[in-house]
Amino acid sequence: MHVDVATAATALHDQWDRLRGWVGQVSDPDLVPEPSVLDGWTVGELWAHLGRAMDALAVCTPLPAGTVPLSLAEYLGTYADRAADIAETTRRLAAEQADDPVGAVEARAAAAFARLDELRASGDPVVQARRGPVLLSTMTVSRVLELVVHGDDLYRSVRRARGTDLVEDPVLPAALDLVADALLTIVRQRGGWDLEVADARTWVRLAAGRTPYDVDVLAVALAPRWTSEAVPDLGRMLPLL
Repeated sequence: MHVDVATAATALHDQWDRLRGWVGQVSDPDLVPEPSVLDGWTVGELWAHLGRAMDALAVCTPLPAGTVPLSLAEYLGTYADRAADIAETTRRLAAEQADDPVGAVEARAAAAFARLDELRASGDPVVQARRGPVLLSTMTVSRVLELVVHGDDLYRSVRRARGTDLVEDPVLPAALDLVADALLTIVRQRGGWDLEVADARTWVRLAAGRTPYDVDVLAVALAPRWTSEAVPDLGRMLPLL
């Protein structure tokens, strides 16, 4: 599945708008130091990380024609080796923007969208991202993925901190579906299986390592395209990031 840059850009704008509006509704200084659902991360640090994720798009630069880009799977595969650095940088950012955490991330997102508009004026160029060369469309999809996965992390974190289910969902269904399909495409490419997404939220949480791997949960998340086939055991492949 290839997502064109216009579709990816629309999904990124729409998901950001939803998440920014949601943060405005739930914003509470008391939530910032609360532990998030990610071990070792506070809610404030998780929010700061979204600013850093958007900043990764803002700093992209075009590369010469003929540059071979990384695939989405290859680009996501670079995350694991940088986990400690990502966590350290995120904590520093959270401390630096403690006086205005929402405004700081909003400014980074604005810079990212301005850069996206500038780069896409020439189509879908190969750009230099922090972790290697990628198509602009691939980079944009990866930013949608960041907003969806971490938007869901924030959703679960705020619900837990407030002790209530009465918290609106900051993840747009269309963006969730785009991310679920992109992650399933990686699985299809690696294993050749003909699978479909049955439950996008469950699948994204499994693929992102938010839900412990279990074959029964996988059978809820994915389905074979043909009823005569079965969902394979993906335990050695997951999580994808």
